[in-house]
Amino acid sequence: MDDALVIGGTRFIGRHLVAELLDHDYDVTLFTRGTRENPFADDDRITHVEGDRTNDTALEAAATTVDPDAVFDCVAYHPKDVRAATRIFADCEAYVYVSSGAAYGREEIPKREGETPLHECTPDQATDDSFETYGNRKAEGDRAAFAAADDGVPAMVVRPPIVYGPHDYTERLNWWIDRVNRFDRVVVPGDGTNLRHLVYVEDVAAALRIVAERGDPGEAYNVGDRRLVPLEELVDLLADALETDVEIVHAGPRELAAGEISLEDYPLYRSYPHVLSTAKLAALGWESTPLEDSLARTVDDHRENDRDGDDNGPDREAEERVLAILETL
Repeated sequence: MDDALVIGGTRFIGRHLVAELLDHDYDVTLFTRGTRENPFADDDRITHVEGDRTNDTALEAAATTVDPDAVFDCVAYHPKDVRAATRIFADCEAYVYVSSGAAYGREEIPKREGETPLHECTPDQATDDSFETYGNRKAEGDRAAFAAADDGVPAMVVRPPIVYGPHDYTERLNWWIDRVNRFDRVVVPGDGTNLRHLVYVEDVAAALRIVAERGDPGEAYNVGDRRLVPLEELVDLLADALETDVEIVHAGPRELAAGEISLEDYPLYRSYPHVLSTAKLAALGWESTPLEDSLARTVDDHRENDRDGDDNGPDREAEERVLAILETL
């Protein structure tokens, strides 16, 4: 493969994907609305086609202009987006849809491609834009890709869990980095054993390229850090990356109530472990960045920008009330 079209590609996952493709000598075309700053505007290796991916006519025009070998769909948020793209790019060598671990509809450890059931999706959910239907819509997008593969389109699916790393606009991990960086005492919800699969953004980018080059049509591939750590250990690793020391203070529902906080208010907290099997992707030759390295790069990026994730979790004043209660016990 020589030519790649990235639908979306200037914000987070797509931005790192473009860098990954350039590092592997692809000619890259971006298809975006042009509403965000383009970090590749001065890179003459990249062509930019402006258009709205929800407009089929604009996408069809891009297909005739570019004729890509591989299509990477980073911004398909509704099943109809996948159905349109797989129809329009039916002649490409690989269509890779960025899905999500949220597509899985049953709690089990680990969640495996082709074994763990996906969420159902009603017609109303398929057109909804709320967070509550995100997993349903991603699951239906997966089924649209599989249906296209049944019709001969080389469509494949990549499912990441929560993604972190440089340029992360969600700022979920940034909230924890900010806490560890600014305070000596860090509240960790529950007993600290909460386990939620994360994945470094550069590893997602590599997975997308590898699946396009080596994956099988009609297949889904989970991608996630090969080393999983409970939340308490993650906080310790962030402290190491920041070259600081913190005291971890555990707080359960009773203690958190003093600050009118719940366990679920904390970013990355999940009552049931969320773990994806990544063996299928690893069999294609994909490797994960060592966790200490990925966190160090993420911390370096955090220090260079103003993303603190403040809106993602409890405010410090509320936590101080919890800490005061714990000191009396």
